[in-house]
Amino acid sequence: MKVILLGTAAGGGCPQWNCACALCTAGLEPRSQDCVAISADGAGWYLLNCSPDIRAQILATPELRAGPGPRDIPLRGVLLTDAELDHTLGLLMLREAGGLPVWAPDAVLQALSPFRAIIDGYGGWTWSSPVDLPGLRVQVLPVSDKKPKYVTSAQDGPWVMAYRIEDVVTGGVLVYAPCLKSWPAGFGAFVEGASLVLLDGTFFAPDEMAGVGGPDQPAMGHLPITETLTRLPGRAGPHWAFTHLNNTNPVLDPSSPEHAAVLAAGASLPPDGTTYVL
Repeated sequence: MKVILLGTAAGGGCPQWNCACALCTAGLEPRSQDCVAISADGAGWYLLNCSPDIRAQILATPELRAGPGPRDIPLRGVLLTDAELDHTLGLLMLREAGGLPVWAPDAVLQALSPFRAIIDGYGGWTWSSPVDLPGLRVQVLPVSDKKPKYVTSAQDGPWVMAYRIEDVVTGGVLVYAPCLKSWPAGFGAFVEGASLVLLDGTFFAPDEMAGVGGPDQPAMGHLPITETLTRLPGRAGPHWAFTHLNNTNPVLDPSSPEHAAVLAAGASLPPDGTTYVL
């Protein structure tokens, strides 16, 4: 299984257009909004979430560009972890695809009804909860009931999922969990035997947003890295990597002690464009 990190930042990317914090003005390597592409055969590709930056991400990734025919595309579908706008707005940008299957939890599909009405007007789209990918075995684990701000219904969740995706030929396993409100029950078993675990790295500390007037991080549905690091078993076991980094997160600065702390714990902070073969 080939895994490409198309984007590794949280909503708004880094630098964020409406922010002049120290990190957004530091000239750091830019990161686009979180999105991952996976393929079992190198020919057909599936997106894990679909960021507002998806057009630029596709054009920056040769494996995802159109061809060889004038309208041939390698995209075969989209798996959504939740209904947040930074994970779903890119679907509107893919309207020219001629239709793709989209898999998501039932609550997410319901919340996306307005999007679906628009996209369905371009024909050929399907929306479902069970996931069936050729050559890949997919499991899901509910990890949070945090609803997006725009959702006003009282519909029950789960609202946020993590994915465990196994290549049935090589045995390589990816776990994708960019939104963890906590370390949920069963998550330890869910990552057991994984080759690569992409974890929620949105914030480093629980009070990080205080400097820019934001709420505490658990209330925003993201477990701080400081709490996650205590659960990582050093360099043994799977490759641990943090993604979905917010523009306020000090780990973005390679010279910061927070960045060093992540590396010392045996995890990594891969940039956009990083590729893994599992």
